[in-house]
Parts: sequence; C-alpha cells; structure tokens
Amino acid sequence: MYYKFSGFTQKLAGAWASEAYSPQGLKPVVSTEAPPIIFATPTKLTSDSTVYDYAGKNRVPELQKFFQKADGVPIYLKRGLPDQMLYRTTMALTLGGTIYCLIALYMASQPKNK
Repeated sequence: MYYKFSGFTQKLAGAWASEAYSPQGLKPVVSTEAPPIIFATPTKLTSDSTVYDYAGKNRVPELQKFFQKADGVPIYLKRGLPDQMLYRTTMALTLGGTIYCLIALYMASQPKNK
C-alpha cells in the first residue's frame, strides 16, 4: 500500500502508486524527443562491449610481489629514498611540533610578572 500526505486532513492517507510518487498532483514531464547530441562523434554504449579500456596494464600483481617480499624492510620504506625522505620529514615535523607544544604549555603555565 502506498501513502501520501493529505494537505486537507494533515495526515497520511492511502494512495495509488502514481499519486504517492508524484505528490500534490505533480506529474513528471517525459519528453518524446531524443535530446540533442552533445558530442560530434557518437559514443560507444556500455552494452556494446564488456572490455574496459584504460591507460595502462594492470600493475597490481607486480606491486604485490614487490611489497610482500621478505627482505626485512618495513612496508613504508620499500620504495627506497623517496619513502625514507618522506618518513624522516614526517618524524622531524612530529618531533618539532611536540617540542613546540611542550614549550607553549610550559610558558602558559608560568605566571606573568607585572
């Protein structure tokens, strides 16, 4: 059963499906004409082909082998120098922020001399 809000009784009332989906008598406007073509060349429909076109080959299996190699290097440092620089920069900023926060807390806890 479908329901719609009745403006007269201010309650929900039983309704047909078309009335419930189109409240207050609004009906969807369905155009019988096809929309104008936006692009100059026709596009391929998805039902025409199940093959997906993408820019390159699938590198996931290669990357899985690379990252799962048991060489004792942590996963976040596997790619060499760029990962090391990013890791060290992150650690330096974290340490610097912690020190800055502790200094600010120390200064805030000291009373001001007038």
